[in-house]
Amino acid sequence: MENAAILQDIRQLSLDQLTDHLAMLGQKPFRAKQVFEWLWKKSATDFDEMTNLSLDLRELLKEKYSINNISINDEQISSDRTIKSAFSLYDKNIIEGVLIPTETRMTACISSQVGCSLSCKFCATGFLERKRNLDPGEIYDQVVLINRQAEQRYGIPLSNIVLMGMGEPLLNYSNVIKSVKLLTSPDGLNISPRRITLSTAGIAKMMKKLADDGVRFNLALSLHAADDEKRNTIMPINETNNLEALREALKYFYNNTKNKITLEYIAFRNFNLSIEDAKNLVRFAGNLPCKINVIEYNPIDDATFKKARADELSIFTSFLEKKGLIVNVRRSRGKDIDAACGQLANKSI
Repeated sequence: MENAAILQDIRQLSLDQLTDHLAMLGQKPFRAKQVFEWLWKKSATDFDEMTNLSLDLRELLKEKYSINNISINDEQISSDRTIKSAFSLYDKNIIEGVLIPTETRMTACISSQVGCSLSCKFCATGFLERKRNLDPGEIYDQVVLINRQAEQRYGIPLSNIVLMGMGEPLLNYSNVIKSVKLLTSPDGLNISPRRITLSTAGIAKMMKKLADDGVRFNLALSLHAADDEKRNTIMPINETNNLEALREALKYFYNNTKNKITLEYIAFRNFNLSIEDAKNLVRFAGNLPCKINVIEYNPIDDATFKKARADELSIFTSFLEKKGLIVNVRRSRGKDIDAACGQLANKSI
């Protein structure tokens, strides 16, 4: 692994770059296509797996390049079958990802950064230092390994992917977009982009860039309060990306892509569930083609927020539904292993 830090990670090369590199090593262009297929379609983690290459070429690749794949360092299985994995990166950093099985779906919740820089007050990851961005291969590997868990443990492949793990995806824009292309390309895993959702704390200009770049996946905004003053207190990013800017960005995204939009709204006791909060949310969501996921809060050690009472949650959601909004109440899964929404922080590994 020490040597891997010295050699160039071959997965950092595009097909054109790989073709040029191998040409300098005296190899024909079709060899690059073979290697590329092994890396991204067959998810090879070792050059010796590339059995249609000559032994000499495999040895040459080992001398020149590394494959900095991630591996499962530890995993925990919840009583509800949710699986949380701690993934070890080539540089010894640790990230987490989650397999969320339900009756109708197998969902991989994956990370985009080591830590996070946004400091949302209710999220365990927000209390960690952001160490670095994940590269496209590290994001891709999480899907491969979680899919393997789904097939081996439950006999069902992944149906959905959500970029809702550690980190803010839009602050690692280039690598996230590259990883999605690898996941969705026929030359990669060929997953439908309609089954992928990117969740953001709200960076308006980058949400618009998603639309300008013609992405085909879905977008979720972590809203949690539809009042600027209140949202500022729990999500500092709102001070530079206020609700008006975010609403405009969501409309721009939908008008240019027609992709699905979800508003995520964590239910905090005595904080964001009053009738006034509901009215604010109706005003924000009005004329937006969206659904609202009201999410059960999962307590963390570093925050004082509490889970909403059943009565206040019921009154809040009933008000929204009477105003014609599409509302789903999401019960958290994997709470007993700190794998639920907002709980990823490597603390139990």
